[in-house]
Amino acid sequence: MFGRRRRRTARSGGPVAFDAAAGLLTARVRDENGAALAGAVMVMRHRRTQRQTTVTADDYGLAVSTVPPGTYLVTLSATGYGELTCTADVSSGDHTSLGDVGLQPNQDRRLPEPGQWVLDPDHSSILFVARHIGLTQVHGRFTRFGGVIDVGERPERSSVDVVIDSASIDTAAKKRDEHLRSPDFLDVTRFPRIHFHGNRFRRAPGDRWLIDGTLSLRGASRGVQLDAGYLGLRAWDGERLGAVAKTQLHREDFTINWQQTLAKGLVVVGSTIEVLVDIQAVRRA
Repeated sequence: MFGRRRRRTARSGGPVAFDAAAGLLTARVRDENGAALAGAVMVMRHRRTQRQTTVTADDYGLAVSTVPPGTYLVTLSATGYGELTCTADVSSGDHTSLGDVGLQPNQDRRLPEPGQWVLDPDHSSILFVARHIGLTQVHGRFTRFGGVIDVGERPERSSVDVVIDSASIDTAAKKRDEHLRSPDFLDVTRFPRIHFHGNRFRRAPGDRWLIDGTLSLRGASRGVQLDAGYLGLRAWDGERLGAVAKTQLHREDFTINWQQTLAKGLVVVGSTIEVLVDIQAVRRA
């Protein structure tokens, strides 16, 4: 398959070139029940050169990489699961398959006790990413927020409330931040708060949870789903839990319609906003 330098057409229509000396390394990563572990990470370190390559498994748990020939130390991991390490010999022009690789859940990540857990803003962050003129990403954050996680007797019956001071938006550019606070975007004078209430928790593979809720932003309320990863518990200045979450928002859903268009119809600000949340919460006595 890889004995000669071949070219194929990618889905986008552009050519993809394969190095004639490369080999193909694959693994299909599964959880303890045999289901695909989407988002699992495969790290390949060449034993001689120490060159490292990292790929992420697709929705079917399939991790695929073309790498130079040699012996590799391969590590497979996923959030909420223990790592698995093995070696693989990759030959030029050959396909080396690790087959179905099962990962086992971490045993040291017990779920939090029922009760209220209060967000620690000094050790938490609410970040967002937007595309600018189709080239670079603009990264920003909110600096003032608070919230409470109510853990139920059954984790699926938990809820979370987060309130953000919309005027605390910060992209490290004063002029841009002033524009984002204006009626063109967040309109912080009329809508000083952003509120998320999540009341449906569903377990996903590993220590992932899907949290369905309502986001109220700029006078509009829309359904939003968070893809969250539970990071476990630690004792430090009280009992703490950690979690990360991500979601995508379309700003037009919240009547944030300001836009400028460059030549050939290229927009200045992208429609899709990536939101990333990284939190610590402290158990309320």
